[in-house]
Amino acid sequence: MVSASPQVLLLGIGNLLWADEGFGVRVIEYLQKHYRFPDSVQVVDGGTQGVYLIEHVQAADVLVVFDAVDYGLPPATMKRVENDEVPNFLGAKKMSLHQTGFQEVLALAQMLGQYPQHLLLIGVQPEELEDYGGSLRPAVKAQIQSAIDMALAYLQDFGVVGECLDTPAELVDPALNIQRYEQERPAADLACRLGDERIVLSAVFEVKPPPASDLPSLQVDVDYRGKY
Repeated sequence: MVSASPQVLLLGIGNLLWADEGFGVRVIEYLQKHYRFPDSVQVVDGGTQGVYLIEHVQAADVLVVFDAVDYGLPPATMKRVENDEVPNFLGAKKMSLHQTGFQEVLALAQMLGQYPQHLLLIGVQPEELEDYGGSLRPAVKAQIQSAIDMALAYLQDFGVVGECLDTPAELVDPALNIQRYEQERPAADLACRLGDERIVLSAVFEVKPPPASDLPSLQVDVDYRGKY
C-alpha cells in the first residue's frame, strides 16, 4: 500500500560517453529542464554510480528507471518492465557494467529490507554503443519524450503530476547540456572514437606473444599430420 504522498525517484542510469548508452541520463536532463514535480519527487542523474545510489533507492516508494536496454528488438524500440521482472531482466541481458552495478543496488536494498514498493524500468533498444564521445542517435533521441510520457502516465496512478515548464530551467551542471556536448565534440581525426587514446595506445593494450617456454608443446601422431 503506497502512502498518500509517496516518495518517488526518477532515475536515469548510463554512460554519456558511449552514444546511446547515455539515454537514461539524457531523459533526466530533459526532465530537469522542462518539468517541475512535487517535493516528494526526486529527479536524479545516476550515471554509472552503482552502489552509491543505494540511499536514493531505499528512500523511494516508487522507482522509475530510464536506461538503454538490450531487449533484442529493433533499434529505438521502447519497452517497459515492471516490479520483479526488472532486476531479473537486467541480470539476464546486461549490456554494460553500469547495469551490473544497478542490479547489485536493487539486491542490496532488498536484503536491507528497504525496497521500492513499485518499480518500473523504461528502456530503449540502443542503435549504437561503440562511439566514444558520441551522442544519442536520432531515432533514439526521438524517444526521450515518449519515455517521459510513459513515466508521467505511470505516476498518475499514484496521484503524482509533473508540470511542464513554459521556460526551460537551467541545468545544475551546464557541461551536461546535450547541445553543448554535441557541438563541442572534436572531429574524428582529432578524437578517438573507440575509447580514450591515452589508454588504447598505451602499453596496457600492447599484445605481446608469450615466451616460448610458456607455450604448450604440440604432439601430433605422425599418421595424422597430413590432415592438419
